[in-house]
Amino acid sequence: QVQLVESGGGLVQAGGSLRLSCTASGRTFSSYAMGWFRQAPGKEREFVAAISRGADNTYYADSVKGRFTISRDNAKMTVYLQMISLRTENTAVYYCAADHRSALIVSRARIMDCWGKGTLVTVSS
Repeated sequence: QVQLVESGGGLVQAGGSLRLSCTASGRTFSSYAMGWFRQAPGKEREFVAAISRGADNTYYADSVKGRFTISRDNAKMTVYLQMISLRTENTAVYYCAADHRSALIVSRARIMDCWGKGTLVTVSS
């Protein structure tokens, strides 16, 4: 398995942008589909975006389409989530996940092989 560490969270004003990073340790990063999930206060964890092993397929929650972009750099063993036009409702802890199944499965399942510990994104009005 890989270990995942998220970074890049912080406080941003509504309308602003942030880029989250998730760096993996281990030698098999490219064998995992990767996903970003988030959990807002008082709510369940929800899917945000997923990317396939070779970055040729991506999936997004409807609420973030057109504003969030997932990408990965297998050489750097890192997956990114670029977020623009942030809204107060995007405030949440954002988690990175890795799974041996497809990115499509990652976009639909809720149990992943590995999870990071999360990074907090706070969007102020």
